[in-house]
Amino acid sequence: MQYMLLIYVPSDGSERAEPSAWFEYSQALQEAGVMVAGDGLQPGDTASTVRVRDGETLVTDGPFAETKELLGGYYVVEVDDLDAALAWAAKMPNIAFGSVEVRPVMVYDTAQA
Repeated sequence: MQYMLLIYVPSDGSERAEPSAWFEYSQALQEAGVMVAGDGLQPGDTASTVRVRDGETLVTDGPFAETKELLGGYYVVEVDDLDAALAWAAKMPNIAFGSVEVRPVMVYDTAQA
């Protein structure tokens, strides 16, 4: 199964993991053969949020919600089960001051599409 590990970091930028810690974490995922994809994201103030309401496109600068944590990046891992995904999330460099949302990736049957 594939799981997305969504990396949340404090919105005030008060704490950050060292770049070398992220490199080592990514390397560990690759060596374990479970990494499908992963990237960091630019800061939230570079985001744009798009909505269409009653045929009108509305674009707002920045993330949609004001929160204490911002989405900082993601990994997609392919592991046997949720417990394995949770174990990888618990090893993430930001886990002592941020959080990681673990979510199963939907798999579509393209043969029926």
